[in-house]
Parts: sequence; C-alpha cells; structure tokens
Amino acid sequence: MLKSLRIQNFKCWRDTGDIRMAPITLFFGCNSSGKSSIGQFLMLLKQTAESSDRRAVLYPGGKGSAVQLGTYRDMVFRHVQEQNIAFSYVWNMLESLRVKNPETEQSFFGNVLAFNAEIGLNEAQSMCVKRFNYTLDDDHGFSVGMAQAGTAKTGGYRVDSDKYHLKRKKGRAWDIPAPVKFYGFPDEVVAYHQNADFTHLLNLEHEKFFNSISYLGPLRMKAERTYLWQGITPETVGFSGENAVAAILASKNRRISLGYRKQAKSFDEIIATSLYKMGLVEKVKVVAISEQRQEYEVKVLTKGGREWVDLPDVGFGISQVLPVLVQCYYAPRGSIILMEQPEIHLHPRAQALLADVMIDVIHSRENGKPRNIQLIIETHSEHFLRRLQRRIAEQSLSDKELAVYFANVDRNPARLEPLQLDLFGNILNWPENFFGDEMEDITAQTKASLQRRMQMEQNHHA
Repeated sequence: MLKSLRIQNFKCWRDTGDIRMAPITLFFGCNSSGKSSIGQFLMLLKQTAESSDRRAVLYPGGKGSAVQLGTYRDMVFRHVQEQNIAFSYVWNMLESLRVKNPETEQSFFGNVLAFNAEIGLNEAQSMCVKRFNYTLDDDHGFSVGMAQAGTAKTGGYRVDSDKYHLKRKKGRAWDIPAPVKFYGFPDEVVAYHQNADFTHLLNLEHEKFFNSISYLGPLRMKAERTYLWQGITPETVGFSGENAVAAILASKNRRISLGYRKQAKSFDEIIATSLYKMGLVEKVKVVAISEQRQEYEVKVLTKGGREWVDLPDVGFGISQVLPVLVQCYYAPRGSIILMEQPEIHLHPRAQALLADVMIDVIHSRENGKPRNIQLIIETHSEHFLRRLQRRIAEQSLSDKELAVYFANVDRNPARLEPLQLDLFGNILNWPENFFGDEMEDITAQTKASLQRRMQMEQNHHA
C-alpha cells in the first residue's frame, strides 16, 4: 500500500507537497486543474518499470499505453528543460524485507520502503538519472542509492550508503554505469562490491510495487451482446474495462467476504450483490451461449422486471460501473487501483451507494486474510464524498481510512490542498468553490424569482 507521495516539477505541479495516501484517497478539482496528472505520473513510472528497454529512464508511452506524455519538455513544469523532475514515495511491502551484511553480520529488517529520485537532461539532451535513493523502514533503517559521479566526461555513477558499509572488491576500479531505468542498480554494482547482492532485492521489490498498480480510465467500453473467452486469466480488466467479463469468468472459483466474520460469497455473487446494493439491478449473470462455443452473454434482471435481458438493453450506467466493481474485487491482495470518475453515468443516489461499495472493497477478505486493497480515485462526485463523510460519523469508516485532496488551479502555481476530516466526518477547511458556489446560485435564483413576480404583477395591473 502506498503511504505517501510527492511530485516536483511535473506538468502543472511545481510541488504537490507530501500527499498522505489512505486506503481510499480522493482527488477533486476543476477541469484541467492537475488532479489527473498525479495518476498519470504513477502510470508513467509503472509503464517504465514494465518496459523491456532497461535504458529508458522514463517511458512516456506509445500506442496502447495507459498514458502518452511526449518528450521531457512536455512533462517538465512550465516546459523549462533545465529543471529536474523529482519525486518520492513510501510504501508498505506485503512481506518484510531482511538485509544482512555478510561483512559485519549486521542485519536490517522492515516492511516499509521509501524511495526518492531526481531525473533531468544530460549534455546530450537525453534523460538521465541524477540520483536515486532507497531507505528501508523509513525511520531507523539503512539507506542506499546512486548518484552521478560529477564528471560529465566519464558519465559514471557512485553508490552511496548510510549504516550499511559497502566493501569494494580488489581490482574493481572502473566507473559504475547508469542505473537501470529510474530505480535499478546495474549488475556492475554487485560485481564491484563484495556485499551488494541485496541491491537486486531492492530492484525486485520496486518492480513488485509497480506490478501491484492497475488503472481504469474514465471511458469504459460499451456493452456488447456477446463476449469471447478462451479460458485465459487477464491481469486486470484493462484500461477501458475490456476484460471485465473475462475476469468474472476466470474468477469462478474465488470466494470473497465483505468484512471480518462475514460470509464468503462466490465472485460473481459479490459483483451481483454490489450492483443490487447500488439499486441498479436485481440480479446479473454471465452465461455461455452453448457448450460448443466460447461465447458468453451478460444477462440482467432489472428491478421490477420479470425477464432476463442482455446488458446492452439496460441503462448505460450499469455497463460503465461493471468494470469498476470487477476490478475492485478481481485485483489480487495488496493491489493499488487508480480510477478516474468511477461514478460516471450514474444517478446521484447510485453514486452515493457506490461509495458504500468502495468501503466494502477496502474491508474485504479472501482466504481468511484482508485483501489490503487501496483505491486512488479522481472524481467530481459530491454525493460520493458526502456518503463517505456520513460513514465516518457512523463509524463504519475510520477518518484515517480516507484522504481527500483538492487541486486548486486558482493558485499560481497550482496547489494541492488536503481537506481536514474530523472524527465525525466534518471537513474543517472547505476550499472556496469546492463544488461550485451553491449559495450564489440559490441567491441568484431567489432574486430572479422576485424580480419576475414583480414584473408579472406590473403587467397584470397595466
């Protein structure tokens, strides 16, 4: 689970400041306020980590990528290429990491990793890593990283460490080459030192972290009458929800409960229950057209309906929210799910009920263990937020399980303002025009109504 994040000199953000990340983290803001850029940055790092090009410092994306961000100039704050993009984040590992120094017998142990890096351009105007650093256990563990050696001619790097004494092998006096991507120690670091094998573990933990992140965009696939499934197990529902039905079929043997000591249900029943809870359908099922074919239909029984109908024949909102629900329950334990506008095309009441489903998601369990799902959501829904506030007051959601931020584009540069929540769900520092100026509209309507009544009376007496 991501604990904190900070981004500097990326797109509209001079500095986001330290962002506390909770099990449910919401980002609000006007259009083009920069809230999407935070998710874009995480996906930029993810697709870089998953790129086959070990030399790509940051992979901006291409056809089929979650994000396509262009050149370094396109990404850097105010397009000033002389600036460096800097970032840091802290995350909880599912399993603790133990590092033992064979030279000193000193051991370090922890389940929290912190990482920070700085990316810029070199003299050849190519992206390069200026520095990066890992810290195990954040507060009292050791740190190790790489930084440019300071000579543009050689282009070499040095390895720096704190509390962990690296011992160089005899005869190893060559320059250490550039890092792998933006985070990785090259193999030469292990060859250069007698006790640097652990650096491969840090590389691996970083890749596992980004592998745990999935993304679902705001525009989901339209419902289809038939879906082809050849027995594969997709990694996610896809950026547009194109694999949602395949994910349901691949999860037929999974059982999930919606909290401690709550009865576990089959995967498809969990999805159907969520849709019912939102007031959208009575029942939903995925059925094969025939035993001889690999085609399936999604059948829906609407509220008050007597016959099963195909998914395209019901409201558009159902097909749009289905991938949201599937991804929330399909993602493996310890997943971080980025979503843009999960509430799109939903009635306000359904938006509020979707918030209840999200609470179920972060409290869900599988095989007797918490799933530890984290939801990072960009949204415009007042109803979604209000329901979460209510649940904090009712104690079905802790105030520590929710973090809310407002991207204030009126500030120059843009500012990310954290909203302060108390134990009763109250927001203590409502930003101006957070959901538009409701009171201004009410006042203007009242004034216009009075003026119109007066005009009508004057016309009547004339």
